[in-house]
Amino acid sequence: MGKKTILVVEDDAAIRRGIVDALSFEGFNVLEAGTGSAAEEMVSTATFDLILLDLVLPGKSGLDILKLVREAQPTLPVIVLTAKGSESDRVRGLRLGADDYVTKPFSVRELLARVEAVLRRSPERPTSVRAIRLPDGIADLERREVKFDDGRTVDLTEREVDLLQYLASNASRAVARDELLTRIWHLKPQNVSTRTIDMHIARLREKLRADPSHPDVIQTVRGKGYRFIARDEQG
Repeated sequence: MGKKTILVVEDDAAIRRGIVDALSFEGFNVLEAGTGSAAEEMVSTATFDLILLDLVLPGKSGLDILKLVREAQPTLPVIVLTAKGSESDRVRGLRLGADDYVTKPFSVRELLARVEAVLRRSPERPTSVRAIRLPDGIADLERREVKFDDGRTVDLTEREVDLLQYLASNASRAVARDELLTRIWHLKPQNVSTRTIDMHIARLREKLRADPSHPDVIQTVRGKGYRFIARDEQG
């Protein structure tokens, strides 16, 4: 298992530096943001395994960032950092989907223990998928092509490969259109129509020889998004 990456969102530079140094010493890769806007950009473009999130930030608040995270990455672990006595903020954070909280001032030992505990009970990041077996062929994602059993070959675009790989890596759940826009296109969902996703899915299904009325690889989940159908479910 490779190093875990943690995003530290904290506006107090001294506290942030202490957290970053402690996590780095323990072997984590660390990203950092000091404002709500910087955190929003990180959530939209970077990849990490856990967020340490201060709730009081300049610009967008920590609660705003938490909402964004839960919309884009429902399973990503988040630990909120709260000021002593701010029970209402802790409650709101937990209701919005935070996995745990740490009250300031906190010791490095306590923080690391909370981080390790949350990571232990959180699902592993999906493994990279290199090839996908289809009902009548195989999608070779490294070569960016679909090879059918009858000998025909169809090329895939880089975006189609990324889309298929992400869905296959998250085969256990329905992936929301907003999540795909954030993780694959690196776009903010409010700035672009989710119709973009639907059109790409339609073209990808055609290349996979999927019957639009009975898709056998990528399933539409009404009101949620799309789900990759594992091979043992196909047919």
